[in-house]
Amino acid sequence: MKAMTQDRYGSSDVLMLDEVATPAPGADEVLVRVHAAGVGPEVWHVMTGRPYFVRLMGFGLRAPKQRVPGRDLAGTVEAVGSAVTEFRPGDAVFGSGRGTLAEYACAAAADVGKVGGAGVLAPKPANLTFEQAAAVATSGTTALQSLRDAGAIRGGQSVLIIGAAGGVGTFAVQLAKHFDAHVTGVCSTAKTELVRSLGADAVIDYTREDFTERPERYDLVVDTAGRRPLSRVRRVLTAHGTLVIVGGEGGGRLTGGFERQLGALVLSRFVGQRLVPVAATDRRVDLLFLKDVIEDGKLTPVLDRTFALGDAAQALTDAEEGHGSGKKVIVVT
Repeated sequence: MKAMTQDRYGSSDVLMLDEVATPAPGADEVLVRVHAAGVGPEVWHVMTGRPYFVRLMGFGLRAPKQRVPGRDLAGTVEAVGSAVTEFRPGDAVFGSGRGTLAEYACAAAADVGKVGGAGVLAPKPANLTFEQAAAVATSGTTALQSLRDAGAIRGGQSVLIIGAAGGVGTFAVQLAKHFDAHVTGVCSTAKTELVRSLGADAVIDYTREDFTERPERYDLVVDTAGRRPLSRVRRVLTAHGTLVIVGGEGGGRLTGGFERQLGALVLSRFVGQRLVPVAATDRRVDLLFLKDVIEDGKLTPVLDRTFALGDAAQALTDAEEGHGSGKKVIVVT
């Protein structure tokens, strides 16, 4: 089968389009014929091995353990393991798996309940194309777990989404409205109309004003664009508000922007506000929740651009540089 491969860590020029063996599913796994695969910062961090603590999470110290990168997918079940009863060949599915920048990829048939595991699948939303469905799993579940689980969102709350036009942010704006919150999005000038179209009640253009200097205070802040110091972001929280920190960018070689997450864990013990770092886990129940909301017409994936499999390197270069809005998707078959 055709697949993007990498034999060392580095920028997107380490990726090569190659012929590799089709993976065989284990007893509890499903083999999916991949029609489309989503890519974003989660793939970029594993591709580059940066910051270095990413390598300590089981991805390989000196070189990637998984030659074929990629997490999100949408496609058709090709074969199932001997212990699988939830799926059958021909089923249209979406979710996450291992090495999805390829014509075929394996995914767990049951929840593994951990970050960066074997993924999990669910039936594809009937009203989405495969390309749209491929954008959902990582970004959608991250947004959902940030708002509902870490943020304990309630109807009527004031919610600020930082990075509202990004892969996670576009889901977070729509889901926060689904939970009946009053939503303000932070984004650049070119993306303000997109964020408004997703249902945001207010939009702040960070290129024109510093939202941390404004008088508004929010019950819940979801920061998906993690470069600002905690001290500044905390200014916009109510006295007992919650800051949810999604991922981390910038920073040093060892921990990168994730040092903000470590700092939040410590600081949260000494202040009245809740500071909660988030690393989303694979759970089918969350995919099924997202599927229902999508089929109800209350949630729509935002696709920035689609790329051919051989152009995956360009997609990841764009993801690193922060180009576009929403999610980038690789069309495979």
